[in-house]
Amino acid sequence: MALIDRPEAARRLARAIASDLALYNEKKVIDGIKDDNLFSLMADEIKEGLDLYNSRVSESLRAETNFFERALVDVLIKSKANIDSPIWRSEERRVG
Repeated sequence: MALIDRPEAARRLARAIASDLALYNEKKVIDGIKDDNLFSLMADEIKEGLDLYNSRVSESLRAETNFFERALVDVLIKSKANIDSPIWRSEERRVG
């Protein structure tokens, strides 16, 4: 299988992997956001997702983009803004 070398395809793959992480680990995502320890709580799952992403996307494209990390933030965190969390409360203090 040829490695992905088009940015849009790599972005779609990253979002698909992040979506799967969110879907299959919903309780961990919610707990991790509530307790502000999402990345440590889901370290194994995120590593597995990153390994899959790295195995499918060309090294040169990975070196010049942050699609996987961005997908994690967009899909795992931003989509859960309705969950009560110190993450959001500290943001409100900075903004207000």
